[in-house]
Amino acid sequence: MKQEGKTLTELMVVLAIIGIVATMAAPNYWVLNSRSQIHCTAEEIASELRLARQLAITYRDRVRIVVDLDRQALTTQFINTATTHHAYHYGGTGIVIEEPSAGPEILFHPSGRSASATTIQLHGLEGQTQQLTVSLTGRVSILGVER
Repeated sequence: MKQEGKTLTELMVVLAIIGIVATMAAPNYWVLNSRSQIHCTAEEIASELRLARQLAITYRDRVRIVVDLDRQALTTQFINTATTHHAYHYGGTGIVIEEPSAGPEILFHPSGRSASATTIQLHGLEGQTQQLTVSLTGRVSILGVER
């Protein structure tokens, strides 16, 4: 006689094995998720900085990005016309940004050059760190200083 079904004991053993494997994999998943989150946020902030530089070149206007640590936002503004282009909010991502080394404002001239070289540190929930740099030439770089 052929046996078609599975016994309750067999199903419980399979569920126990799946539970053990899931328990072992969960910590790695949280670290991977945190690492991915800080990397994505660093890429988005670098993109905002590159956009500000490009806007300064295109519109022949000085453009600044104001890093507001309290509101967890970066605001892109034209200096001469006193208008805000847009704001990027990174709140809710669990990422903490330190104040840029040259102060809370990053300024790009119409030539594309930055007013001062600056470094921005990003910290993740699991202790990961990323570093963004803006050189005097206006070049934006991302350095991984992951833990």
